[in-house]
Amino acid sequence: MTGKTALVAGATGATAKRLIEVLLAQDWQVIGVSRHATETSNVSRLSYIRADLLDPASCAPALKKANGITHLFYTARAAFGEGGVESVELNVAMLRNVLNAVDAAAPRLEHVHLVEGQKWYDVRVRPARTPTREDDPRPPQANFYYDQEDLLRERQAKRDWTWSASRPHMVYDFAPERPRNVVPTIGAWAAMCAELGMPLDFPGSPGCFSALMEFTDATQLARAMVWMATSETARNQAYNVTDSCQFRWQWLWPRIAAHFSLQPGQVRPLKLTEWMQDKEPAWERIVKRHGLAQTALKDVASWAFADFLWGLDSDLPTDTTKIRLHGFHGVVDTTDQFLVHLRRYREARLLP
Repeated sequence: MTGKTALVAGATGATAKRLIEVLLAQDWQVIGVSRHATETSNVSRLSYIRADLLDPASCAPALKKANGITHLFYTARAAFGEGGVESVELNVAMLRNVLNAVDAAAPRLEHVHLVEGQKWYDVRVRPARTPTREDDPRPPQANFYYDQEDLLRERQAKRDWTWSASRPHMVYDFAPERPRNVVPTIGAWAAMCAELGMPLDFPGSPGCFSALMEFTDATQLARAMVWMATSETARNQAYNVTDSCQFRWQWLWPRIAAHFSLQPGQVRPLKLTEWMQDKEPAWERIVKRHGLAQTALKDVASWAFADFLWGLDSDLPTDTTKIRLHGFHGVVDTTDQFLVHLRRYREARLLP
């Protein structure tokens, strides 16, 4: 046993699942908290607490049960619509509520880790200066990441604990519970192309097809988060976290097509939120023909996310020099890892 106890706030979110796995593998005690968390676990070192992080009256009493917390991993975020502006007020309130509750419940707290993201560099509003670096000046637009980190810095200045922040880029994973994920979105698009007798066209912009991209595998992110929370060199620092493997869709697309026994097609920009509106009957045929689990298409893939992702038409590489110099050297081959996750969806009978 490490003697460390992690509180994972937002325990049912995109980054928490693999984080909890990595923590347990390293012999941590883990307490997950979220509004939708289950209250029981069959793993002796894992427990869950249900609390609404937006509600101080729910958060504070619930976290009194979280005894012995040494590390807080904050992975939560307020709900948002794809392409919309995420609420600064709500996201800061959630973090403040958790910090207030942990202040009262965790006198042994050593470290707080905050998950941010590449929106720090405002890639949605304007082409970012690339490769993005942690010391880039903040863009002028409102961004809840800035306010959250400012809150964390302010609190830490008056406490004994330290903080860190991770900035991943497009987290992807085998995550059947999460349709906002590039892996099942690609898989569902490929399945639809096969069903309709089409080659695997690239449904995004020509610029996106050739742009230099970089993503973050969820397990890679989890390992980096634990490193940040326990490394002396990472105290009070923010880090870009990616696979450290850049790619272009034009390189990856033929390999994805081969995985589904399809011919790679042409670049054909589509508004998939509209194009997919009448495709549920086709998906039902796919499910029946391949003996897949009964799922609705909307629960497999997010087409609003696909339209955003494949509409990015400029290079978006991330500089990960800082995290490497400070001691984290994890690397993932993104092109191989995409196929690993696609095979996991196939084995789970969620994609053909």
